[in-house]
Amino acid sequence: MSEAYDLPDHHGDQSEAEPAGGLRTRYRVSGMDCASCAAKIDTALRRVPGVTQVNVSVPAGTVTVAHDGTVATDALARTIGTLGYTVTGQGPVDAKAARPGEAKRDHEHGPGCDHDHDHDNRHDGEALAGLHGHLHEHGPSEGPWWRSRRGLLTIACGMALVAAYGIGRLMPEIGHWAFLVAMAVGLFPIARRAFVAAHFGTPFSIETLMTIAALGAVIIGATEEAAMVVFLFLVGELLEGVAAGRARASIQGLTRLVPKTALIERDGGTAEVQAESLAVGSVILVRPGDRVPADGVIVSGESAVDEAPVTGESTPKRKEAEDAVFAGTINGEGLLRVRVTAAAQDNTIARIVRLVEEAQESKAPTERFIDRFSRYYTPAVLVVGALVAVLPPLLFGEAWGEWVYKGLAILLIGCPCALVISTPAAIAAGLAAGARRGLLMKGGAVLETLGTITMAALDKTGTLTEGRPRVTDVIPVARPEREVLSLAAALETGSSHPLATAILAKAAEAGVPVPPAANAGAVGGKGVTGSVGGVPLFLGSPKAAGEQVTLTSEQTALITGLNDEGKSVSVLLAGDRVAGVIAMRDEPRADAREGLEALKRAGVDTLMVTGDNRRTATAIAAGLGIEPRADLLPQDKQAIVRELQANGHVVAKIGDGINDAPALAAADIGIAMGGGTDVALETADAAVLHGRVLDIARMVRLSRDTMANIRQNIAIALGLKAVFLVTTILGITGLWPAILADTGATVLVTANAMRLLAAGGRT
Repeated sequence: MSEAYDLPDHHGDQSEAEPAGGLRTRYRVSGMDCASCAAKIDTALRRVPGVTQVNVSVPAGTVTVAHDGTVATDALARTIGTLGYTVTGQGPVDAKAARPGEAKRDHEHGPGCDHDHDHDNRHDGEALAGLHGHLHEHGPSEGPWWRSRRGLLTIACGMALVAAYGIGRLMPEIGHWAFLVAMAVGLFPIARRAFVAAHFGTPFSIETLMTIAALGAVIIGATEEAAMVVFLFLVGELLEGVAAGRARASIQGLTRLVPKTALIERDGGTAEVQAESLAVGSVILVRPGDRVPADGVIVSGESAVDEAPVTGESTPKRKEAEDAVFAGTINGEGLLRVRVTAAAQDNTIARIVRLVEEAQESKAPTERFIDRFSRYYTPAVLVVGALVAVLPPLLFGEAWGEWVYKGLAILLIGCPCALVISTPAAIAAGLAAGARRGLLMKGGAVLETLGTITMAALDKTGTLTEGRPRVTDVIPVARPEREVLSLAAALETGSSHPLATAILAKAAEAGVPVPPAANAGAVGGKGVTGSVGGVPLFLGSPKAAGEQVTLTSEQTALITGLNDEGKSVSVLLAGDRVAGVIAMRDEPRADAREGLEALKRAGVDTLMVTGDNRRTATAIAAGLGIEPRADLLPQDKQAIVRELQANGHVVAKIGDGINDAPALAAADIGIAMGGGTDVALETADAAVLHGRVLDIARMVRLSRDTMANIRQNIAIALGLKAVFLVTTILGITGLWPAILADTGATVLVTANAMRLLAAGGRT
């Protein structure tokens, strides 16, 4: 199951694929709170020689750079720092040993490596080093907002504005200069950022629009309004930062579920150690009420474990020896000894966080379209603003001051932040909401496509069913029911065969005694033999039993009826008589029928595709109300997916076995069940962590909710701009409402996206 979080994005944006042989370094960056931040970092890093791809995730606070190995990773970090952001950690993407946020040394260069590009980049950093001093707004966003650089700057600008207002009332003759100083307090860092962004290839940034509008307002004598607009801009940025921080915390908060310390068995006693130091193979004690500090397998003990924080499972699960437990889950009433199976950086929660952060870097088609649109949108806004300011006075003799004022207001209205953040904010919230409920999706493209599927092709074993046989019928013939079960369990004791495990589990559930069997052994391909109390016993297939005794017509009809229900039948012989019959079947998951009905309500057709025999598949399918296709080889499943696609369906393939991998890769969306094989999990686009069929419908609903949220966000962003554009041209609104239209829309779309965190894929 743990491999579910390393899924490659084979349906992602191929144009952004990393070149073969390249290196990838991920930087954890603080102070990145809006789409404008992402665009500046992306543009600057792509200009560095040796960089082949840049993926910036504002919600995750990460920047991933693919490069050819000739560029020093510290040079890339300095470029990010020059723009005014803080790099808090860096490391290779594929190094599992790298803990989140842990800095890594640069790779070593060979003797032929050319460092000229590094010198150039360092020179850029030194030349602009004075442009991002301690007053720069961008900085670490952790902690209370009023302690952040951005918060302190906003407070300083606000206090300067209040002071300017007071001075203007007391000494009107110098009020103009007081407001000019108040404006400069906030505008100087903004203009500095605009200059740095222009130097690194982003001349049309929001800071550029803001700087032009504020200076233009001063030139036409609207200094008081200019100062107020700068302050409102800083307030808007501060609110963006707070909203982005909360979005980031929604998934990063998962890491706080893992306790800091653990009790480890050592030298015959226990010692308290840091949970992150636990090595694979260590044995730890988990006391009642404690959170499990690491992924592991129970060595001894029995307890109910609350997995809701990790999987969203509503009720605690009973766990005993050999059962797996996840880091961050809560132990109930029993003491557990657990053998650690994954280091801290590879446990379930760390992998979930890593998956979501990587997924947030994979842009959805809608997001890529908005990004391309915004590259032309911002220059267009500058042109429109200039035309509004110039054409009416030149062509119609209108007053210059009035129309220049309107042109400046249009620059503020046209800031693209709300539009550009509308999609990634919703995608990030959708991915985080899914991850917190065990619905793991590899990127925005996967999340977007899930809502469009029209056909779900589901494997049977391990997907629609539990994946392990259970005893469904114990039918007495010559011996009582409990005795039949007791004798069968005696023969199967010590065996790990799935059918033996099912019989032993049923005996334990029924509380029947299991006597020791003498001379127990297996008969190849037929069954097991032994004796209890001197009575020779045989447990095996009906055919093998029929070779030893004659089965009556009633017994044969009984066995045939059970086989028709898709059940495997074992016959117990005691001496020369049939003692009883035991039937077993891999039963459907408890929520399988409900999950299929939920898919149908969502307009998704369903189909069972299985390699099992037709009789068993038909019996299971009849109980679930789904059409079966059975006796399929891996290539047959893949061919069915292709056939469905050729008929116009958008296909999701759901499975957990090696034979599902080709079909998972061929489908529009491949979904692996949480307990599946590594091959299935690596091939899929998404994974259902706790293996519920109902969660597939929840994924579809979450996707559709996310796309609806994106449409709402785009409508909010463009709608407010359209309204204020008209009112500005008509002279109803000015600079103050213009900046509120932009910052207000940005905050509104971010807050709207955060609603997805509460939805989480309802059905």
